[in-house]
Amino acid sequence: MRIGQQTSIGFLGACLCLLAIMVQSASAQDEAIRVPNFWDPKAVHDRPGSIPDKIQFLATDGYPPFVFRDPQGRLTGFNVDLARALCQELGSSCALRIKDFDVLLPALDEDEGDAIISGLSRNLASTRRLNFTEDYMKLPARFIVAANKVATFDEQKLNGVKISVEAGTRYEAFANRFWPMAEIVSLETETAARDAVISGAADAHFGDGLSLSFWLPSQAADGCCAFAGGPWLEPGYFDEGLAIATRSDDPERAAALTYALRQLHQKGIFRELYLRYFPQSFY
Repeated sequence: MRIGQQTSIGFLGACLCLLAIMVQSASAQDEAIRVPNFWDPKAVHDRPGSIPDKIQFLATDGYPPFVFRDPQGRLTGFNVDLARALCQELGSSCALRIKDFDVLLPALDEDEGDAIISGLSRNLASTRRLNFTEDYMKLPARFIVAANKVATFDEQKLNGVKISVEAGTRYEAFANRFWPMAEIVSLETETAARDAVISGAADAHFGDGLSLSFWLPSQAADGCCAFAGGPWLEPGYFDEGLAIATRSDDPERAAALTYALRQLHQKGIFRELYLRYFPQSFY
């Protein structure tokens, strides 16, 4: 899973056993979890006239919780289940072929698959020729603070607040541009930026919400912190999301997949998948 040229989702070291524990406990937390929805619930969309008989998805594994191997070696993950649900909605036969990320585009061009579901960015020169569905998930930035300071943290009043960020990231660029009165603490790694909140060297950390949602319940966090404020999805920084790509000469398949994505949202199926793999919401 990559956003941009080769951007990691940021939690590749997440423990699969932790994921399994979190998934098992998700049902008890369903009511407290905020599930994202970028679709207009009142909009009416007609079923496309052209529905593909089959969809061969292409993806890269090793990126939990999107596509990965469970302890028994079976392919699983959010994108795996989403692809299956899309095909069921369309009545199409479905398959998923695993490829290295670097050869996903050539594989699509050579008709080894019909659609890439692997976090491919639409803003690269090499992908602008492709057709993309609408985003099915966006990746917001979030604040975390010490757990006992959530109630008093105000993201609209950051004057003098020490905010840790990972140096060289879009989070650092955003913080420096929009919060000049805050004290931005740029640290070499994401781990160091998170630990600054634990040690008290920073009042808050601003970073990748998805990655933080898996860190917060981990042993490394040790119950130190919690999300504060809301998700940040500012255009030009955090607005690029996950979408499915098809060939330039195959707009009908992208349109059918976008229709199916909308239907999954309206029927609550997307919510079920989100709760299964993201029991601590990053929204």
